[in-house]
Amino acid sequence: MNFLWTLLFMALIGALIGGYTNHLAIRMLFHPHEAKYIGKWRVPFTPGLIPKRRDELAKQLGRTVVEHLLTPETFKRRFFSNDMRLKAEVWIQGQLTKHLFESDMTLKQWLAKAGIEHVPSRVEGKIDSVIDEQLALLESRFATKTMRELTPEQWQQQTDERIPEIVTYMIDKGEAYFDSEEGRLTLKRLIDDFLSSKGTIGNMIQMFMGESSSIVKRVQPEIQKFLNAPGTFDLLSNLIQGEWEKLKDRPLNELIGGFDINPVVTTVKTYLKQELAVEKRLDGTLQSYWPEGANWTASNLTPKMTEFVFTQGELKLEETIKRLKLEEMVQAQVNTFPVARLEDLILGISRKEFKMITVLGAILGGLIGLIQGGIVYLMNMI
Repeated sequence: MNFLWTLLFMALIGALIGGYTNHLAIRMLFHPHEAKYIGKWRVPFTPGLIPKRRDELAKQLGRTVVEHLLTPETFKRRFFSNDMRLKAEVWIQGQLTKHLFESDMTLKQWLAKAGIEHVPSRVEGKIDSVIDEQLALLESRFATKTMRELTPEQWQQQTDERIPEIVTYMIDKGEAYFDSEEGRLTLKRLIDDFLSSKGTIGNMIQMFMGESSSIVKRVQPEIQKFLNAPGTFDLLSNLIQGEWEKLKDRPLNELIGGFDINPVVTTVKTYLKQELAVEKRLDGTLQSYWPEGANWTASNLTPKMTEFVFTQGELKLEETIKRLKLEEMVQAQVNTFPVARLEDLILGISRKEFKMITVLGAILGGLIGLIQGGIVYLMNMI
């Protein structure tokens, strides 16, 4: 009976020693938080293991996070999957549809929101300046050039070829005119004016030739003969051709020198402003100008934009992670933690395991106590 009590006592003592030893070892991982001194002599095992090795722990934790937790492959699996691309595309298109194509904001309001104001006056001012600049440029470039230099060679050739047609047309129209009653009256008026301007001589001619009507009857056939004469066609052709050649050699500034172009320019500017109607056009919404905008972006813009963003993000992912310096960030953050917070962090993860270590120490201590008790009993028996 005494042997049994001794065996149980030794087992109890062993369990207490084993459990407390493990508990003390776990406590020594964190405590004390600072080094303890007796005079200048530092007490051994102070501070605790984790406070003493906090810098190394921070480095190792940062390396573990970068190499095993927040790796490029982890981000790719999590953020660059096909499912995430589809969700991103749907979200982007939803935002475009909601905030752009279904919005009641006018183009003028959108521009004002972007910091662009007074658009109508700025556009009209730009129209004026562009027209003035282009006009000045044309004047400086072409004012001293001749028609021959400015007109395309093909146009000049076509004009030369059309001169015989023009002469024929003029002769035909002349014949028809002087053969008509209007032409006869015109000849009569010209003859009367001519004779009246000559005074006595005119009266004498009229006495010999009779009234102007009879003179017209005599002159009218002669005009028709003149127009039908072969030399008339050549005369008019040479005359028009010569004038056309002179015209081609005249500088442009001589041809338009007396022409005031400012009213024309003002009219063009006014017409352009009226046709553009910038103020009125800016009062419309994006949906009114582009009814199929949402469908078009959903089919053409959003998929390509999402694909581009994800492709570029995946290509730049590793470089971005390196630039973030996650290892240094984790290390710096852990170094700022108070030791008590580190203790709570580690114990919050492994509290049950540490308790099991304490219990295991007590069990092993108890078993060792039983074994020791058995050995002592056997030695006493011998």
